[in-house]
Amino acid sequence: MKSSADVQHDSCNVRLVDPERVASVDARMPGEQDIVDTADVFGLLGDPRRLKLLVALLDGELCVCDLAAITGLSESATSHALRLLRAHRVVAVRRDGRNAFYRLDDAHVRMLLDLAVAHTEHTDAIHPERADA
Repeated sequence: MKSSADVQHDSCNVRLVDPERVASVDARMPGEQDIVDTADVFGLLGDPRRLKLLVALLDGELCVCDLAAITGLSESATSHALRLLRAHRVVAVRRDGRNAFYRLDDAHVRMLLDLAVAHTEHTDAIHPERADA
């Protein structure tokens, strides 16, 4: 629960807009559809089961059977999650006969995952009490 001191820090005490700063930030703001698409990607990454699939793919491409074994998900649940991730261009697929091998779609996805994992490890080092939660 926030104290009254915390609430004061979350709002402006004096309403003063810096028009140059606002214009500068607004000029580099992505378009509305790009914001929605980016939020969708973060939503996909926000599911622990899908995130576990993606972290497994940091080591390279894997088939659905391998990913199911690694994550503890059923093959059906794994396939469903991968279809969703593929639809949002987070993973890509390579087919070899009847087998499908998945990999991270590009370096940007790898970078997002690497940064997220590094941030969590950094946060755990600073706040060891979070590691026990």
